Amino acid sequence: MKQLNLLVMALVSGALLFGQTPEPPTTPESQESKLAAIWTSGDPEVAHRVCLMYCQAAKKQKWFDQVVLIVWGPSARLLAADKDLQAKVKSMMDDGVLVQACVVCGDSYGVSDRLRDLKIEVKAMGPPLTDMLKQGWKVLTF
Repeated sequence: MKQLNLLVMALVSGALLFGQTPEPPTTPESQESKLAAIWTSGDPEVAHRVCLMYCQAAKKQKWFDQVVLIVWGPSARLLAADKDLQAKVKSMMDDGVLVQACVVCGDSYGVSDRLRDLKIEVKAMGPPLTDMLKQGWKVLTF
């Protein structure tokens, strides 16, 4: 460890001698913060009291630069049938939350067209979620 510290000091000293400034380390604070919230629960109380409330606050309060709500599984059926949740999701979208839904789930419940009517992007979500995970997005599941 001592040798490693000496090597780092020598490299930094050498860079300073030759007029080069070492690059600051990349920190999470210097990158755009991104949240993907995966909403799978068919429980309306989870939707109203936790998932949607947090996602909207995360965007409005600027806790994250980007907030994506992914409607997946039983939440698709719940959202398609619940007018109060639909109004909440529309409000979230108006605030800048991107809402996407899994087409396989929507089709399995027969609600993909209803979700599209709500202006929700309905598509295969496996590849986009995989990309988010690989890019280091913060992920919450509800």
